[in-house]
Amino acid sequence: MSHVTIDTATSRATPTPAPMKRLTIPAIRNRKGQEPIVMLTAYTTRMAQLLDLHCDALLVGDSLGQVIYGLPSTLPVTLDMMIAHGAAVVRGSHHALVIVDLPFGSYEASPAQAFESASRVLSETGAAAVKLEGGQTMAPVVEFLTQRGIPVMGHVGLTPQSVNALGGYGARGRSNAEHAKIIDDARAIAEAGAFSMVAEGVVETLANEITAAVSVPVIGIGASAQCDGQVLVIDDMLGMFERTPRFVKKFDDLAGRISAAVETYAADVRSRAFPGAEQVYAARD
Repeated sequence: MSHVTIDTATSRATPTPAPMKRLTIPAIRNRKGQEPIVMLTAYTTRMAQLLDLHCDALLVGDSLGQVIYGLPSTLPVTLDMMIAHGAAVVRGSHHALVIVDLPFGSYEASPAQAFESASRVLSETGAAAVKLEGGQTMAPVVEFLTQRGIPVMGHVGLTPQSVNALGGYGARGRSNAEHAKIIDDARAIAEAGAFSMVAEGVVETLANEITAAVSVPVIGIGASAQCDGQVLVIDDMLGMFERTPRFVKKFDDLAGRISAAVETYAADVRSRAFPGAEQVYAARD
């Protein structure tokens, strides 16, 4: 899948970009305490092309279950879905590090199951790393993978794959007990060998403590500006949905602009203004 070549002369792909070196795992790890890491989710080749120049990392998130497929949560997402979209994002990027989520049920049973899933992801997509959710319980899995050459990004705090156990998507770390547990989770994942981690949906003070407590970059989402980087779901920050989490800043109203463009198109079709002379083929003499 990852070896498909896009013919830029006949496809809608952008022209082949100037060669540039893709960021590496050590380069991202070394950004701890340095210039913040810019990360966004990406699910398609075209979006990856548009984001690649501006991002240090692209996350093929299992959020595609909701964003692309209209599923109620990330739980029904399959490994095959993640691999298909991961390969598409790798094809569309040349600079950013590409990380692919391991979906629910593909890694929790055992380190061996996790290795089988992760090795498929890397070999079939060309991505550089996988991301998995969980803290101390998942530390042995992280260690097993990293010792076998599979880079792992961790994910602590609000872990969407555990939404049923957590009882919802509320902020984490408000109680002293939960606060302490999440700090321990972050330390365990870092010590197990993760090259970075996402801290999601945690109170700001906890996010700052996590960032200070571990030696690897902490990328926040609904966390703190003091984290080592930030990530958002691309469709959320572009304003594609009416409802978004409170921690999302909408940098555009793409849904409104798309709706307006389609409204104009529909009016032109109904009035027979489209296609015009520039869009039809004249008969040869």
